[in-house]
Amino acid sequence: MDLETMVAQTKRLLCRFVSESGEVAGDMMDLPINCTLPEMTMICKMLLKQEEPCSYLFFVDDKLITDTLERVLEGVNLNTEGVIDIVYQQQAVFRVRPVTRCTSSMPGHAEAVISVSFSPDGKHLASGSGDTTVRFWDVYTQTPNHTCKGHKNWVLCIAWAPDSSKLASACKDGRVIIWDPVTGEQKGNTMVGHKQWVTSLSWEPYHKNPDCRLLASSSKDGDVKIWDTVLCSTILTISGHTKSVTVVKWGGNGLIYTASQDRTVKVWRATDGVLCRTLEGHAHWVNTLALSTDYILRIGAFDPVKDSNSCPNKKRSQEYALARFNKVVEPFGERLVSGSDDFTLFLWDPERDKKPLARLLGHQQLVNDVKFSPDGRIIASASFDKSIRLWESKTGKFIRTLRGHVQPVYMVAFSADSRLMVSGSADSTLKLWNLQKRELEIDLPGHADEIYAVDWSTDGLRVASGGKDKVLRLWQN
Repeated sequence: MDLETMVAQTKRLLCRFVSESGEVAGDMMDLPINCTLPEMTMICKMLLKQEEPCSYLFFVDDKLITDTLERVLEGVNLNTEGVIDIVYQQQAVFRVRPVTRCTSSMPGHAEAVISVSFSPDGKHLASGSGDTTVRFWDVYTQTPNHTCKGHKNWVLCIAWAPDSSKLASACKDGRVIIWDPVTGEQKGNTMVGHKQWVTSLSWEPYHKNPDCRLLASSSKDGDVKIWDTVLCSTILTISGHTKSVTVVKWGGNGLIYTASQDRTVKVWRATDGVLCRTLEGHAHWVNTLALSTDYILRIGAFDPVKDSNSCPNKKRSQEYALARFNKVVEPFGERLVSGSDDFTLFLWDPERDKKPLARLLGHQQLVNDVKFSPDGRIIASASFDKSIRLWESKTGKFIRTLRGHVQPVYMVAFSADSRLMVSGSADSTLKLWNLQKRELEIDLPGHADEIYAVDWSTDGLRVASGGKDKVLRLWQN
């Protein structure tokens, strides 16, 4: 044993394990400077009395520990004579494998593919196109299932009900149609009411109503409509924006959030459409919204770990979905982030305050898409400046810029375990990013033109993408 190893073994540091919210786990302890990642995981499990398999990330002064305590301290200006806080983050137990290749190229659409979306249970895939059709695809055989004709103009947006039983689509004529993914048939009548095209769709959360009847739509006409998708009629029209409403999000606590070209974000009560507050601050159109609860609201009662609906009856599955939602919102409530043509993002606590928690600066062009990671810890923003920026969701603090695309980045999608992210760009490539290392994992070329839409299935097995080349592509490990 050489002298350097002996010295490293004898040098020890006073440390304590601290959660993201600042709670100290156990007492302070004397750790060797060459304490490894597996050793820290074992200590943390013991302190938290975790008996089930679990995975953690550890940070010192916001720097990720990838090897030993000594290695991370080399780049951190800390007083090692004092107490060192090791911040731990519990990770998803299951691990999503990186997608590495295109397993299927599925032509069929006659115009650009504008939207792609996996059902919450990961068993169905739908796409909407400029050719006026909605298509359902078999994710196992990777072949077309149904071509749904009912719209007379471009299909601009699609949205799955949280129980995966039906899909809503909306078009440039302002019409909304509900489809059955199993038969490909239209359910009920076409819902007509908007005077201009529909920009966004959002279902009532499963834990609010497991029947999945109510759907919100936003339109260029400045209105938001709530539809009963069984009766196929409008039950509420929400007016208040002075210009086009670009996004609608139905939150988990009975609020509806809307963003508009009038530069505001508005918060409405879902039951009666009463305006609760207006969030102001953006200097240009607000293009995109994301909720910290988006992922948990999307999957309803589906459990990606067990790969099935873990609760067979509606009452139990509703209780399960509600308990899971409450666990997500317990630390900080339901957070909202907005992205704009003014190159900025705002982080909001929309249930409590009309002032932003943080203004997120750094993009050099308009912000086109923003997403929270499924675990709610990271915000990713995609911009026309060819970059993606990562931010801490708790504070809005900037983490890192991800560069690699050579044209505007249109959309990002996280893996269900929050360890990976895929981005689609006007440069015709997808890129897979490792969010633990915060760097590019792999390039995924294959599309012949701009990529408008990308989605990662909730079971973590597949990524779907579509764009200007009219082709849908599936990517797997």
